[in-house]
Amino acid sequence: MMTLDDLKPMPSLEADFDVAPALQQVSPDNVGGTGSPVPASTTSGRIRQRLQAARASFFANDNIAAYLEEGELEALQNEVVQQVRGLLKALVIDIDHDHNTAETAERVAKMYLHEVFKGRYHPQPKVASFPNVRELDEIYTVGPITVRSACSHHLVPILGHCWIGIQPGERVIGLSKFSRVADWVFSRPHIQEEAVIILADEIEALCKPRGLGIVLKAQHYCMKWRGVKEPQASMVNSVVRGSFRSNVSMKKEFFDLIRQQESLL
Repeated sequence: MMTLDDLKPMPSLEADFDVAPALQQVSPDNVGGTGSPVPASTTSGRIRQRLQAARASFFANDNIAAYLEEGELEALQNEVVQQVRGLLKALVIDIDHDHNTAETAERVAKMYLHEVFKGRYHPQPKVASFPNVRELDEIYTVGPITVRSACSHHLVPILGHCWIGIQPGERVIGLSKFSRVADWVFSRPHIQEEAVIILADEIEALCKPRGLGIVLKAQHYCMKWRGVKEPQASMVNSVVRGSFRSNVSMKKEFFDLIRQQESLL
């Protein structure tokens, strides 16, 4: 069983999983993809046109809540219902007579838009920050925070835990807010390497810490349930910024603290 003591540079996963080497940069040429056009008469088509007009990306792990107008999320859910019904029929499932799948499309659409992929369609939860009036500068860590996400390659679960470490800067946020923001970020289709970067960006924007570290340890059902079917394999990766990156002793203290928290699992 892998522990945090096993943390070391990860070998490249590109050969086995077609993982992008870095976050793709948005440009006029790659916004919107190259697939079949979505009619503007559909809700998804109107949202897509709005995103393209704003030159905004809408990759699987992007949040597009700012581009949704009032009532569109409900309309989009109805559209997804119809598309899921088409998928089930293409899989030769008799949804018209099978009592087990008669309402599966409705359940799946609701699940995607309001639960497992809610981080794409709902705005960031409100997070109040407060001045660091006592000028606190000691490291603190939060975790393990439960991670529930989905692989953007196969849309199957990624389940695990993450740990967040902070050396406070000018502002601080409550401990529970780290869990809320993490849940919002991870509730999207992801690859794990990008997920921690997005979470780190969000936390830096919220409280501008002097130092920040995140460790994510998760099991991927695209590897457990299908493919090589390795039931015990997990992936661990991390991001360190600010003082945690430049100060070796602080980086060591961060990893020592989260090892203590992991021992409580």
